[in-house]
Amino acid sequence: MLANIWYVRASVSGRRSSHARATSASAAPFCLGMFVLLASCLTHGAAARDAHKDEVDTEHLFGFTIGSDIGEKGEKEFESETLSRTGKNGGSYAAFFEQLEAKYTLAQSFRIAAAAVLARHDISNVPDLEDRRSTAFQGLSLDARFRLLDRERSPVGLTVSVEPHWSRIDGISGERVQNYGGTVTLALDKELVARRIYAAVNVLYEPETTHFLETDIWERQSTIGVSGALVARVRSGVFLGGEIVYRRLYDGLGFDGFLGRALFAGPTFYAKLSEHWWASMAWNIQVTGRAADQPGALDLVNFERHKILLRFGCNW
Repeated sequence: MLANIWYVRASVSGRRSSHARATSASAAPFCLGMFVLLASCLTHGAAARDAHKDEVDTEHLFGFTIGSDIGEKGEKEFESETLSRTGKNGGSYAAFFEQLEAKYTLAQSFRIAAAAVLARHDISNVPDLEDRRSTAFQGLSLDARFRLLDRERSPVGLTVSVEPHWSRIDGISGERVQNYGGTVTLALDKELVARRIYAAVNVLYEPETTHFLETDIWERQSTIGVSGALVARVRSGVFLGGEIVYRRLYDGLGFDGFLGRALFAGPTFYAKLSEHWWASMAWNIQVTGRAADQPGALDLVNFERHKILLRFGCNW
């Protein structure tokens, strides 16, 4: 699926500074075309869905923002997640990540998952980055989720996700590294209109330590972020919506020095294809940002201009 796109969800490592004029490699026509194609294909057979399709799992309903659902006890799930990040400070930049993940809900309030990631980097004439065309195994991650409030029995759903990871390929440059880090996410969601309109809010913290093997340099950084999303059911099993994502990157694990910030916004799409299969898509565009000691209205040093996320999954 999407043969030329590889890679997993990788932590964003921003570090370098550039005095070059910030420009973006716009992927807008490609992104829009992908959205229209996926939406038309997946909604084509929606009329054939049965009553089971109206059951909603909010985990991937909101795009990059996650929902609080973790599945029923004993439920198993296999998921493919494809992330593309394009647009830097100049030149041509594209990074693709493909993650394959297996999940198992051990108890009604606890789920565990393990994932492996492939990375693809195509970099040419980008300031402070070496030209690179490479594909490699990037790393492994675990994800433990604890559901504190079940949205079916409480006013809101509330889940904590703890996701440690190990990487051997840097997410931005594609260099060989030894990277250790994790993401702690607080996910809250609510059904605003029964079976029709849902909202979610995420708060996250991402610390990481990276050893660059070629230069023997150690780097410690941390990211904090918040996001919000709203979706509405347009037909049985099909949801359209939008989200806003804000990220701030710091030097050091304890927010020692500001490195950059970015605000993203974009549409989301989710379709339940059958009783067991589903698909989702999200497109985030950086609308404003700032890198430390850099001019311009965007941070294309630490973040990218466009992010596209595609997911396909099967649960049983």
